[in-house]
Amino acid sequence: MVPLTPDSSAAEVIAYLRSLSSEENRQGMKRYGIRIDRALGISHGIQRDIAKKIKRNHERAFELWESGIREAQFIASRTADPKIFTVQNARNWAAEFDSWDIVDGVSDLFVDTDHWQALIEEFAEDEREFVRRTAFAMLCWATVHRKKEPDSTFEAYLPLIEKHARDSRNFVRKAVNWALRTIGKRSLALHAPALAVAEKLAASSDTTARWIGKDAVRELTAEKTRDRLAAKAVKSADRQRRKPAAH
Repeated sequence: MVPLTPDSSAAEVIAYLRSLSSEENRQGMKRYGIRIDRALGISHGIQRDIAKKIKRNHERAFELWESGIREAQFIASRTADPKIFTVQNARNWAAEFDSWDIVDGVSDLFVDTDHWQALIEEFAEDEREFVRRTAFAMLCWATVHRKKEPDSTFEAYLPLIEKHARDSRNFVRKAVNWALRTIGKRSLALHAPALAVAEKLAASSDTTARWIGKDAVRELTAEKTRDRLAAKAVKSADRQRRKPAAH
């Protein structure tokens, strides 16, 4: 097998992926609720390594996506250029989502685009299970990766979380819960409003909302969560003190 390089074609990347296919791994994926009909059974670690080797190539990324192979699509999301990835591109890719793992992997690309906020709003209102999950997976990744974004941006999404907390579909409710917990753990400033939403949901008469709320309350009130946020706040204050004064 020819080693992969930045000059490798989509066909060469796909041939390489097929050479790594593992039926044992495919069957193992089933235990995590992953659909395997389009998967080759290759770990995310190996997929990330391949993406690093072949580097960014926007045109090739779309050729990889069109193969329909799960691993090729994940690599496509890692090698597409977020600067020129359009809203319509995101809509087209999201329309093909059929398993939580591809949602969570590709959402990272969507968050790197300039239209990530518009996509969250649009996808949250979409009735398709995996498209709606995309909105909340994106919210999670944005909360973690968009470090320069003010906390107020994420606090403003708490009503969206509350709005969809009654969606009982498994992969939506888990993503809504994930987003609430992630926002609450971003900073000390966000902890209190996120916890307030979690406590409100925990007291709901709706089974799904109550599950989301109770699980979030459990994590957000855990001692290790509070200790980590307090330590993070101290570090942030120290950094601010060390900044040179403006003249």
